[in-house]
Amino acid sequence: MKVLIVDSIHTAFQDLMQEAGFTCDDKSHLSKEEIIKIIPEYDGLIIRSKLKLTFDILSDTDHLKFICRAGSGMENIDVDFAEAKGIRCFSAPEGNKDAVGEHCIGLLLTLFNNILRADAEVRNAIWKRVENRGIEIGGKTIGIIGYGNAGSALAKKLSGFDCKILAHDKYKSRFSNDYVTESSLEELFAECDIVSFHLPLTEETHHYADDTFFSQFIKPIYLINASRGYNVKTSDLVLNLKSGRILGACLDVLELESTSFEKLTSEDMGDDFNYLKNASNVVLSPHVAGWTHESHRKLSEILAQKVLKEFSALEEY
Repeated sequence: MKVLIVDSIHTAFQDLMQEAGFTCDDKSHLSKEEIIKIIPEYDGLIIRSKLKLTFDILSDTDHLKFICRAGSGMENIDVDFAEAKGIRCFSAPEGNKDAVGEHCIGLLLTLFNNILRADAEVRNAIWKRVENRGIEIGGKTIGIIGYGNAGSALAKKLSGFDCKILAHDKYKSRFSNDYVTESSLEELFAECDIVSFHLPLTEETHHYADDTFFSQFIKPIYLINASRGYNVKTSDLVLNLKSGRILGACLDVLELESTSFEKLTSEDMGDDFNYLKNASNVVLSPHVAGWTHESHRKLSEILAQKVLKEFSALEEY
């Protein structure tokens, strides 16, 4: 079987696949248009975010047997159509769940302890202790919306901070354990000090967090988003930051990202982005929460193992 590597990935995928007898062609240097032309020649694809595999593209893939996404979200693949054609679709959310969990805590600690401001001040010989006094996670109630791989990893990592952890997932139940309590949205609205989003991007979750959503919280909250930029309506986030309903935000993702997640979409980002980038109670990072050195390798290894389990006779897979 021939596999087309569309985006740059860790070489672990190619090594494992070729060891099992697959042929892997790394064409990540080609343009989107050049890639689309050669897809019909292959049995398998591995992509990240360079290409959106639409109905039109997949319609011409008579030989395609599987698609791998080196990440967790699958919004750039028409999964329903692919699977209707008998094409298996694989993702690897297990591979970067720990990276996302750690990054979310890092963003929150940075925000709570004024680390960005304090670092800049000390580098300029400004020594302000009272003004940079921090806030502790301990004693807070944290709500996790979306309790899949990343959400559950965050809950586990937060369990050592002496905080109360609530989690809501519309499509999961009976997952309460020693450190997390399965909760309704109404319970999150009533109790949360901090809310973290771990949702896929679907029609249902597009602008999931808007002004109506924010208005239902009893207390002002801090917000973390390391899922997809379009889960949060940026204009409504800014509105609620200005009003004080949201006390601060940790954003690894933005609506303004390109579909490949590789850059912001315009030099002129508008008033909302200008507000966010200048706000002292907002911490930003470039969609890198799930992209550690370790997860880079794990994503490739897990995808190779999933493909080989289904398409190879080798017992070790």
